[in-house]
Amino acid sequence: MTTAEKVARVTEARAEFGLTPALTALVLPRSTWYYHRRNGSDYAHRYRELRAPLERIAREHPAYGYRRTTVELQQVYDYSINHKVVQRLLKLWDLPLIRSTRRPKASGIRQALAVAGERANVVAGLDTIRAGEVAYTDFTELVYAAGARKAHLLPLLDHTSKMVWGWAVGERSTTDLALKAWQTARRQLHAWRLPIRGMIVHHDQDPVFTGYGWTGQLLLRDGVRVSYALHGPRDNPEMEAFFSRFKQENRSLLLDARTLGELRDVVAERMSYYNTCRRHSQTDYLAPETYLKRLLSCL
Repeated sequence: MTTAEKVARVTEARAEFGLTPALTALVLPRSTWYYHRRNGSDYAHRYRELRAPLERIAREHPAYGYRRTTVELQQVYDYSINHKVVQRLLKLWDLPLIRSTRRPKASGIRQALAVAGERANVVAGLDTIRAGEVAYTDFTELVYAAGARKAHLLPLLDHTSKMVWGWAVGERSTTDLALKAWQTARRQLHAWRLPIRGMIVHHDQDPVFTGYGWTGQLLLRDGVRVSYALHGPRDNPEMEAFFSRFKQENRSLLLDARTLGELRDVVAERMSYYNTCRRHSQTDYLAPETYLKRLLSCL
């Protein structure tokens, strides 16, 4: 929001809330408000037709200062304006902020994904998948406290056995939360004597999963292969189906949880039920843990 826009908002709100609260809410100094009230508004109104071309110049030529902008304004847009006027208008409308804004450089992972193209989805190229070879993950929102609060859940789901290797619940979908779930999954895979190095973890391109915190742990330290969905949820249907079932079947229990601690207790109990008791159509109507034991006994 530009300074001029803040001044206009304060002017609108002062009658209802008072000047001081309005200035505080918009972080606008009182002296700036008075200055713009005396000079800025009239000045901006007088040169209002210059705003559109000045914004266009700022976006097309981000390196231009007020002197080059003045020349561009004269030669391209046929406005003969003194450079001091241009300088004042740029400051008044906060147009230097536009010039200084740059699109952040893509991370190394983002650049690698762009080069890989369709190959970034490693799972799509697999013919057969054994237990422990592929796990799906993603964040989803859980509504609790009678619908008044939200938290985020991240599980890691085995492709073949439907076993949830690990999970974590937190207030926000952060790298720390994802890594907490992964550490639990690592312990479970180790307990089942399944190799971690070389397994595939498939997810979307959420900033957490393309960040160095996540990829550094999985790729560099644990030797895991990461796979990326290229078309959003459509490329991660196993995870979407799990979320749909989990939230539908446990809706009332989740809503009854009053605190984040109670929510974690509910999720822990339901994950245990899911792994040890709940029958799944894709596992011969056996619970994931029972089905996994059968698969491993045949190896």
